[in-house]
Amino acid sequence: MKCRCEWCRNNPLYIAYHDNEWGVPAYDDQHLFGMLLLEGAQAGLSWLTILKKRANYRKAFHAFDPEKIAAYSERDIQSLLTDSGIVRNRLKIESAIKNAQRVLEIKEEYGTLAAFLWQYVDGAPRQNNWTSMAELPTRTDQSDAMSKDLKRRGFNFVGSTICYAFMQAVGMVNDHIVGCFRYAEVKHMAQQDKSSVSGKPRR
Repeated sequence: MKCRCEWCRNNPLYIAYHDNEWGVPAYDDQHLFGMLLLEGAQAGLSWLTILKKRANYRKAFHAFDPEKIAAYSERDIQSLLTDSGIVRNRLKIESAIKNAQRVLEIKEEYGTLAAFLWQYVDGAPRQNNWTSMAELPTRTDQSDAMSKDLKRRGFNFVGSTICYAFMQAVGMVNDHIVGCFRYAEVKHMAQQDKSSVSGKPRR
């Protein structure tokens, strides 16, 4: 059997997410915004709950297109509040819209959302060397900085813990334990990744 990080346990959905997505460096703006939206939706819930609803979220929120979400009206909010496929929480729905509007401002300033977000790890995935899940932090100086800046820009549901979970998910940090079969694979991806995070410099 393959050795995996303990958090995915024996749940097939968790295992597939762990084996194929978690920790893989991501630079696509729409994907990054989608993950930030989902991490915010998770607040107070389990990530498994959100994974089960992810396809519904993608459909309900126009494939996480920030331009479309930024233009949502009260009628759209009311429609989302009746959608049992997502977390029907008005504050979280309104936050998604507000955050989408702020993302458009970031893209105007930096060129891409990726350029803004990846600056917190100097544009390259951080390779950690944890030997057990107990060693993993729930926040870092980098997630604190990201959270502070996002809040200053008007984002909601972007506390440092949420930001760090986001950083883990999109590969800004490799937090697979070293004994996990994905640790070396994700590390290799980061080393071989030729993607460049382009945009305007941080102000």
